[in-house]
Amino acid sequence: MKHFTPENYDSGLMGLLLGRMNAVKDRLLDKFLVPHGVTASQFKVLIIVAQFGTDTPADLCRHLSLDSGSMTRMLDRLEQKELIVRNRSDIDRRQVHLNLTEEGKKLSDLLPQVGAAAMNEMFGCIDASELALLEGILKKVLVAADDQTTIARLSFVQAGEK
Repeated sequence: MKHFTPENYDSGLMGLLLGRMNAVKDRLLDKFLVPHGVTASQFKVLIIVAQFGTDTPADLCRHLSLDSGSMTRMLDRLEQKELIVRNRSDIDRRQVHLNLTEEGKKLSDLLPQVGAAAMNEMFGCIDASELALLEGILKKVLVAADDQTTIARLSFVQAGEK
């Protein structure tokens, strides 16, 4: 179904709103993460490693839509903070595997509470039914766009419900 035409596109308002939602979410996460010494971008890497078992830089790049240079710098910072370690594969020395350190595991255990606090602040202005509707709409759009990260996450959640 086509909703947009060049005449009614309204200077990209939908794109602007989606982009602003992401920026506000990251700003709120940054605010809640200050006491833990990590940024929203670092939070995303840690939570993906902890919750999804993603253990290679290449998989993280795909998951977060980042280029390898940006990911390398991110992993350097997380390694300097002693939250992750990179280990070469015994099978293929070109392959690097990521693991959370003990400090990384402790922090990753706190991340769901931090994320929930930030999301509660962001979405506290809408009621539960509006939130469920928004989530359903976003899932529908992302699945229809064949977003593999969303599809994998939904499969992961459904497998955990069984």
